[in-house]
Amino acid sequence: MNSNIIEREEINLNESQTKMVISGWGEEAYNNSKVEKITYISDGLKVKGFAAYPLMKENKKFPCIIWNRGGFEEKGAIDKFTARGIFGQLASWGYAVFASQYRGNAGSEGKEKFGGDDVNDILNLIESAGELPFTNTGKWGIEGWSRGGMMTLLALLKNSHFNSVVKCAVLSGAISNLKAYLEIDTERKKVYQKFFGKNFDEEINNRTIIDKVNLLPNIPFLLMHGGNDDTVTPLQTLDLSKKFFETGILHRLLIFENGDHFLKNFRTEVDEQRKKWFNKFLKR
Repeated sequence: MNSNIIEREEINLNESQTKMVISGWGEEAYNNSKVEKITYISDGLKVKGFAAYPLMKENKKFPCIIWNRGGFEEKGAIDKFTARGIFGQLASWGYAVFASQYRGNAGSEGKEKFGGDDVNDILNLIESAGELPFTNTGKWGIEGWSRGGMMTLLALLKNSHFNSVVKCAVLSGAISNLKAYLEIDTERKKVYQKFFGKNFDEEINNRTIIDKVNLLPNIPFLLMHGGNDDTVTPLQTLDLSKKFFETGILHRLLIFENGDHFLKNFRTEVDEQRKKWFNKFLKR
């Protein structure tokens, strides 16, 4: 059988980086996890990403989480230091974690699509995860920040098999209405008009999830947003919550007062909420 994961390399940091990871994410995140850079096959392309898992004293299978990065092209790509913190923390909570840099980024083959075929780079992690002996691929959570929130929703719209095993989702500062996101910033819109070209309107409509909420799986969502987010307005999450109420999708909505796009001043509270949400729906 051909392997989807073709390269695995453990991330090792120098002493000063290790201290910063421990300071930023805690001793458990560093001491109780292993994080690897991986290369895997997605639609025939070699795509870069990450895998993380708890340190194991015995053979055990862990529920899985896919974590979706934000940003556009190389802006927002995850470096090894950040990966060791973010994914090490999630793994230390008792999960096998997978993340993609998306095609065209960080040395991956292919071309960035910002919510087009690169959504497959998320979904193809599912098959890749099944190759590793410590994964319980019958239980998945999915998390996305900013553009990664849009990618999370698009992945849930696209794959019925994934929807049968995904148990919960976490969205932070998510773009749910790409059309509105671009309309409020002329310069931003110009960038995406150039990126999508003559098919601009069609491509934007395909990525505007707020109009497709009724097609999402009815799984529990944790929605978080900074009240003072000047990158993605909190109205994106408030409007999504309203649609969830209308559609009957179970969710919790948290708006952090004066919080910025990265919720920097609320990291402890945000991490507590994320951990509780995953534990509630993935460990029962």
